[in-house]
Amino acid sequence: MSTSPADATVSLGTGAPVLAFDVGGTDVKSALFDADGAALDLRRTPTPPLGADPAGALIHELGILADDLRSRHPLVVPQAVGFVVPGIVDADAGVGVFASNLGWRDAPLRGLAQERLGLPVAFDHDVRTASWAEHRLGAARGHANVVVLVVGTGIAGAILVDGVPYTAGGYAGEIGHSPIADGPLCACGARGCLEAVASAGAIVRRYTAETAVVPDGARDVIARGRAGDAVAARIWDEALDALALALAQLTAIIAPDAIVIGGGLSRAGDVLFDELRRRLDGRLSFHRRPELVPAELQENAGLIGAALRARELA
Repeated sequence: MSTSPADATVSLGTGAPVLAFDVGGTDVKSALFDADGAALDLRRTPTPPLGADPAGALIHELGILADDLRSRHPLVVPQAVGFVVPGIVDADAGVGVFASNLGWRDAPLRGLAQERLGLPVAFDHDVRTASWAEHRLGAARGHANVVVLVVGTGIAGAILVDGVPYTAGGYAGEIGHSPIADGPLCACGARGCLEAVASAGAIVRRYTAETAVVPDGARDVIARGRAGDAVAARIWDEALDALALALAQLTAIIAPDAIVIGGGLSRAGDVLFDELRRRLDGRLSFHRRPELVPAELQENAGLIGAALRARELA
């Protein structure tokens, strides 16, 4: 089994031991959390080819990981499982409605996982669960009304209202696919989605399309713009404007106490957050200004959230 070590994660605090899985298109994060809330054997393994039966193949892989974790720590007996996936997720029904990068439609993932693992399973959307972790243990703690944006290759989002995730059957929180312009065409098939202009992936694609130069990520484009590259500066300026517009719309409609931004682009630091605060302030009038804060849990947030959800079942 191919594994790689991961950075230590925050403690959940005391509670029932649980297994947790955060499934992505590239890798699966997994860990056994003990009664003190420490992550044992937190690892990343490549997401296997899922073939013609993607749901069945994934559950088979989770079973192998769970068996290995249990065998390595026989004195830590998990009482429940947390399991999160990307795409459209109906957590109440336990169904993965659709995941383009993993290949399933209307897959009864919670039921399949419970059957294979022999434990109660808390099943949910990865970013929505990550937002719950940020709310409980990270940058959004102390806030009841929160928007979480993960800006990476795409843009994913989640919304908490009065401390409760707003899901709408799995369709809420698709902030990356909210329209902010008439173009460009988005991979989802719509035009002018926020993700098509302001994601890290879009910034790189747009710069490459105009210059035939492949930058070393979005932060390289930002650095080129700050060093005098006019194309890079314009693309970054357009991305900031698009993000500020989206945040202004969210502020007007939801009035969040805080907007937490994670993902690779959040590591741009002040060059992102200071500009977003300034541009957002320029778009608002009577509105309550939300705090704009970087995510604290970052790439482990989904796994931590899955463990927290599992403990609710134990």
